[in-house]
Amino acid sequence: MELRHLRYFVATAEAGTVSGAATRLHLTQPGLSRQLRQLEKDLGVPLFDRAGSRLELSTTGRALLPQARDLLQRADALRVAASFHAQGRLERLTIGAPTVTLTDVVAPFIATLAPDDPTTDVLGADGLSPVETLRLGADLAIGTTPASPPFHGTSLAVLPVWAYVPAGHPWAGRAAVTLAELLTQTLILLPRTFTARQALDAVMPGISAVEAANGTVAQALAAAGRGIAIASDDPRFGLVPLGVEANGRRLSIRLVAVWDSRHAAATTVGRFAARLGRFVRDRYGAPAA
Repeated sequence: MELRHLRYFVATAEAGTVSGAATRLHLTQPGLSRQLRQLEKDLGVPLFDRAGSRLELSTTGRALLPQARDLLQRADALRVAASFHAQGRLERLTIGAPTVTLTDVVAPFIATLAPDDPTTDVLGADGLSPVETLRLGADLAIGTTPASPPFHGTSLAVLPVWAYVPAGHPWAGRAAVTLAELLTQTLILLPRTFTARQALDAVMPGISAVEAANGTVAQALAAAGRGIAIASDDPRFGLVPLGVEANGRRLSIRLVAVWDSRHAAATTVGRFAARLGRFVRDRYGAPAA
């Protein structure tokens, strides 16, 4: 039995499908299926009940899942602790976050790090809570869900959700537009796993719209005159960002950073999170969450 097989088991249980887990793990679907069957062979028990492409945890799988999660967390803690004690510092740190946050927030932050800072890697976590992201191996997770013990968290910033229009649009000279006005237009929205879409759905669920794969594609469609893109990404294609007013308030996303208090370098990770928060607020002129 290998730890990576246990990681695949946990990811598949959380995703509910092999295809969803394969995408999250950057594996092929057949390859992941083989690894899961190998784990079942090693353990001598079926972990899933298979029905077409969808997997349901077997009775045994449900019983073993908490132990698999605990074992992975302990293995990650051992890896980090060994590195921390060997080097006297945290040598490597993985930040998990939704794709938009990785592109517009985490990557620019990484570019500012000093040579003696930890080598920083990233983990895509669209549709996952911070705690779920930590379970996949991140040392620090960014999301919109606050943490509860044994996890620690810190507020990063409140970032706006934008309505993007071309420079020639009649609204281009305005600072904001109301949700009622937007509902008279063709809207281009992101999938429901994206935080900008979740913020919109919270105030107006069930909006009829064109759905784009991500914020960049949504903005490209808006630039082509196909509608108004609702996204939290940085502006592209010469589009003009307008604030979105809903129920008398600007639509926004509250970002938080979460880490495990049991992490061998929890204090160092917490300081890193605080630095990230200062960077985000300075970059966007945004208030703390």
